[in-house]
Amino acid sequence: MMKVLVFLGLVAVALCEPTNYVGDKVFRMWPLSDTHLSFIKELESKVKQVDFWSPENAEVVTLFSEVDVRIPAAHVDMVLVMLQQSGMEYQVLIDDVQAAVRQQFDSDRKTRAHSYIKYNSWADIESWVSSITAGNPALISQSTLGKSFEGRTMHLLKIGKNTGATKPAIFMDCGIHAREWISPAFCQWFVQEAVTTYGSNSQMTSLLDTMDIFVLPVFNVDGYDYTWKSDRMWRKTRSRRSGSTCIGVDPNRNFDAGWCTVGASSYPCSDTYCGPTVESEIEVQNVANFIRKNKSIIKAYLTIHSYSQLLLFPYSYTYSEAKDHAELMAVATSASAALQSLHGTRYTSGPGAATI
Repeated sequence: MMKVLVFLGLVAVALCEPTNYVGDKVFRMWPLSDTHLSFIKELESKVKQVDFWSPENAEVVTLFSEVDVRIPAAHVDMVLVMLQQSGMEYQVLIDDVQAAVRQQFDSDRKTRAHSYIKYNSWADIESWVSSITAGNPALISQSTLGKSFEGRTMHLLKIGKNTGATKPAIFMDCGIHAREWISPAFCQWFVQEAVTTYGSNSQMTSLLDTMDIFVLPVFNVDGYDYTWKSDRMWRKTRSRRSGSTCIGVDPNRNFDAGWCTVGASSYPCSDTYCGPTVESEIEVQNVANFIRKNKSIIKAYLTIHSYSQLLLFPYSYTYSEAKDHAELMAVATSASAALQSLHGTRYTSGPGAATI
């Protein structure tokens, strides 16, 4: 089974009260030397609550890459001095996070009905799941994977023509990281695109006639809802554990695959915290159990993230190549070329560890 990580090229950085990001800035840096790399890695220890946007932490920063980091307002002046002393090229990508994102958040609030061109709240997405299923009974069926830590339903949509026979399938999740709003938005758009083009687009028609696509519109339902109501920058699940004041786990790093190795943190307050044990998160358990139960028919696993233009495949936790590396590279290269041919958007493809 292939597991492919797809990064979309849009970032939704909206914000709601009570968490406040007034004066926070997002810096884009270009490390061109080992000294620059050391500087970036020191930020994690010198700057409290530094927030790496791309890549996800300092450990995986490489030379000649773009590094986007949110710096809390209290540390901006210090970081500016440090940057000037380092000689590293940089730019201020977002001058005031709170001001920039409130405008976008207010815009989304104005659209009360479900929309494919605006971001939708969890309540709106739940209503959409029911309505799009009811409106397309020949192509969509709805089920649940289980409940989240806080008791929300993890809705699953099965897209495909009902032939009465068991078909090979693709599993796709969106919203594993709560703040990556473009990801659930993509899943909603994809489902709508699939059912509206079926019968008129030969490729989509053939795909849904011969395969099923399982779509999990929002993986991290608790975290996603929390980003709308309390903290727009929240990333993890919302699980709590006795004896710890830190909340949540990075569900993407909680699976039983290279658990808690390169790129993951064992510190419970970290945004990349791998969890106390493999599959400690009920949301991860629900997905993993479904995959294990249906592994005979699931031929690919797509997980949609933001932000970047990247099409990644295994592995991300080791530089070793997957046994079907050549096939994966051929598929990824072909997909990247197809994406570029449509709108000119360039996607970089390759194994996660070597590409990011």
